[in-house]
Amino acid sequence: MRPLICLAAIVVSAALVSAQRAARTLDIYVVDVEGGNATLFVSPSGQSLLIDAGNGGMAGARDAGRILDAAKDAGVTQIDHLIVTHWHGDHYGSLPELASQIPIRHFIDHGANVQPAEAVDAFLNTTYPALYAKGTHTVVKAGDTIPFAGVATRVVMSGGQPIRTALSGAGRPNPFCATSKVMNANAIPEDAQSVATSFTFGRFRALHPGDLTSDKERELMCPVNRVGTIDVLLGPHHGQDTSNSEAFVHALQPRVIVMNNGTRKGGWPDVMKSFYTSPRFEDLWQLHFSQLSGQEYTPPGMFIANGVDDQPAAMPIAPVPLPPPGPNTPPPPVHNGRAYWVKISAREDGSFIVTNARNGFSKEYR
Repeated sequence: MRPLICLAAIVVSAALVSAQRAARTLDIYVVDVEGGNATLFVSPSGQSLLIDAGNGGMAGARDAGRILDAAKDAGVTQIDHLIVTHWHGDHYGSLPELASQIPIRHFIDHGANVQPAEAVDAFLNTTYPALYAKGTHTVVKAGDTIPFAGVATRVVMSGGQPIRTALSGAGRPNPFCATSKVMNANAIPEDAQSVATSFTFGRFRALHPGDLTSDKERELMCPVNRVGTIDVLLGPHHGQDTSNSEAFVHALQPRVIVMNNGTRKGGWPDVMKSFYTSPRFEDLWQLHFSQLSGQEYTPPGMFIANGVDDQPAAMPIAPVPLPPPGPNTPPPPVHNGRAYWVKISAREDGSFIVTNARNGFSKEYR
């Protein structure tokens, strides 16, 4: 009987190996950096790619620590690729602090800053070159690929220029171009320069557009949709109303959107309507409850990762108008306590699971 036992053991062992391979996932951590952006991708091989590094200044150590917590959870000991989508402080701010605590091998960006500011220019002239001198540095153009092991990673827009040739399976006319609104990008030129990146893992597809403005969304998606449809839309400009046009969101048809908003940054009603009325849309996951959405345009609490330090007795039903700027503007609700991420675990068959780290709530999308 021993040969039969050995054969059975071999069969069971092979089945276990096959199950382990089938269970390999692309893991994506959308980290709470209080209305900034930091999104960590970890391939089945263990290679890592980070899009943006959150806020700087007094918040630099906080946001770097939150990114490092996600890296630790993922078993990551270095950042293999870092994409800085554009030169706004809520996207690159904690980079010096982060680089002092974890090796970063490959720095990727769109090139020179087009929105001059003293702090940004000082960073780009001195600090940033010193950081990428320890690794490699690439200025990417639309159409470039990033060698992220096991995941087809393609830059679809950079420096204000879209890909000229549609991705595989894309290229159909976009019917939403005729009615979609376009915002003027002149006031926020760096947003329009964002590196937008497509990720394909088997049948699973995700897009991170950075802070692309709606006029640049239109260049990418009109008159034909050069990206195609996706499963998950990540970090759609914090839910700001200078982005997220129907020509963009409705043509992409994401099943799930993960919004990197703050308590009073993003989540505008018009944007939420664009999300909720998109074809194939199933769920919106948020890093924070947005006062600008109120309960009228927000998902159930189980889909929201973080609260605020001073929790109000009741949340408003109607959206709260954004206060006018000025020295007497009341501050937004503060969240400096423990931060929680939203995690996506995607399989090659196109299915994926999204988990709220605050409450452990998970939902599977088959």
